Amino acid sequence: MPWAVGPLRLGRAWVAAPDPAALRARWAALAGAEEPEQERLFRPSRARTPTAGAAALPGRRSPSTARFADAPGPCPEPVRVLREPFDEQWLLPDQRLIDLARPELWRVLDEHQLFAVETPELLVTAHLPVGRLGRIRPLHRRPGGAEPNLAPGLLPLLGERYGARVTPQDVLCWILAAGRPGPRGYEVPLTADPGRWRAGLELGHRILAVQLRGGRGGEPPRLPGGRRPYVRSAVPARPEGLAYDPAGETLSLGAGTISPVPAGAWEYEAPGGSRVLEAWFAARAAHRAPEAEGLEAIGPAAWPQAWTSELLALVTTLALLADLAPQRAEFTPGPLLPAAALGAAGVLPPPRWSRRPASVLDHQEEGPGGQFALL
Repeated sequence: MPWAVGPLRLGRAWVAAPDPAALRARWAALAGAEEPEQERLFRPSRARTPTAGAAALPGRRSPSTARFADAPGPCPEPVRVLREPFDEQWLLPDQRLIDLARPELWRVLDEHQLFAVETPELLVTAHLPVGRLGRIRPLHRRPGGAEPNLAPGLLPLLGERYGARVTPQDVLCWILAAGRPGPRGYEVPLTADPGRWRAGLELGHRILAVQLRGGRGGEPPRLPGGRRPYVRSAVPARPEGLAYDPAGETLSLGAGTISPVPAGAWEYEAPGGSRVLEAWFAARAAHRAPEAEGLEAIGPAAWPQAWTSELLALVTTLALLADLAPQRAEFTPGPLLPAAALGAAGVLPPPRWSRRPASVLDHQEEGPGGQFALL
């Protein structure tokens, strides 16, 4: 996947949140504030201030491209994003508020797109990844899935070697099964054995289905009947902490309880060693933390029901991935395709143009102050 993009840099934490209503309330508070309060709430950086204009994000109806201090416009509809590993949140899609929005990714964001994120383990999402994640590799270089972000010549070569049509998503699934972080980045061995290819595809498709959580038209993953987590006691309006009882496989949110929660879900860690469930809960309690101030302190007064549903889905996802982890660790690609074969097919080295974004501008994009962008 030659074309890779660095992570988005928000510049200010308040533009993303687990609750879309909180983002609308933050927008209203900022837009209604007067100087110098507006500048304090905005939290200016070298890249963005309330008095600096910015272009509209591709594919989004920006409320305005004028300076925010002059004409903030109506609040844009929050969009779903991947904020941290396995933590799906919401974002205000206005480039005037984001230090580095990566417009090239917004141009190819549609219902066909998938993003592979190096965290350093590979994580695939249908949502735009934002924040402190690793490099982002879109599956497609153009909208509509028209051109795969793969080394030219790779799909025909693999189809010939394995005796079956190979799709871009097949390659992504193979990467999930066989790829590993290495000293040169994320390394993907290509097998010379059609049998190992089919085994890797089967494993990779299962991993992908779990990571996407039913996105892109798939069925939401489920644990077997006796292992499915349920709410045993309602989550209170303001749960004060998260705890886990391994003996009863019970997750407690204050007085609320969810079970069964397999130990593999509770122990699942994100890069850096933090538990995913603990980080997920902390993000939803952050607006109530003593250090929260300004717009970041605006959040729901009571625990939304939607968060409980998201938590049940996240527990299922982590438990299934923990179950698949031993199979993935044991998977081996077998004999590898020789480098000479990849070179003869023109796969390696990939041409320079394949490492850059494709030109997908099929309409004029509005730049700062209402001017059309020149690309």
